[in-house]
Amino acid sequence: MRPIRRNLSPQVGDFNPYGDARDHLRGRIGCYCSFCERRVDSNLAVEHIQAKAIPAYAHLEGRWTNFLLACGNCNSSKGSKPFALTDVLLPDRDNTFLAFDYTDDGKVSVRAGLTAPQTAAATRTLELVGLDKVVTPFMDGNEKLVVTDRISKRQEAWGHAVVARRNFLKNPDDEDLLEMVSNSAISEGCFSIWMKVFEDQPAVLARLVNDHPGTRESGCFDPATSAANSPHPNADGLAHGRKL
Repeated sequence: MRPIRRNLSPQVGDFNPYGDARDHLRGRIGCYCSFCERRVDSNLAVEHIQAKAIPAYAHLEGRWTNFLLACGNCNSSKGSKPFALTDVLLPDRDNTFLAFDYTDDGKVSVRAGLTAPQTAAATRTLELVGLDKVVTPFMDGNEKLVVTDRISKRQEAWGHAVVARRNFLKNPDDEDLLEMVSNSAISEGCFSIWMKVFEDQPAVLARLVNDHPGTRESGCFDPATSAANSPHPNADGLAHGRKL
């Protein structure tokens, strides 16, 4: 889960209607679901971290600091479930990149080596947005796999990243190849998978971090090596941040 910095609100006061924040968010953190990392060029929802349908949080409906972006799957899975900010990891205030492991079968799991509270929060986050739901593949009339869910999309992204890596390693000093890898990752989405596949290629890691909006700004990656830092600096002072 890609850590980001949303930064301060582009306007004074709350957004009314809250949908007016969408383009500002897309500019600050990219056209990606803040949870599953899929690129969504249309129908990307302004996600309320604390659900506006819960009376206790109704006053946050237009609040910039209560916004992320979400795809239809993650938005509906999260729904209006109540939770405490202390009990989950969020990409705008925790280094969520360090919370999860991604594998070539499309699965997401809680990373080993976290503290007990971090493990509990990571597990709760997976459950909250359903990132670890099992795959239900769909084959079209030509017996070709159609990507219809998040797990299938991660499998597809992994395959594309592996091909890009193979081509890149033919000439890793070629700046054009480096740009092609980054452009492919930006178009594909699934930032964490590209970072995993290229984990031993620091030039690619730096480019991926730099080119995804809001990620270098998060402060979660070392400026020199692009190794992940913990905890998230939480420069905007968001509530209950820096858990990881």
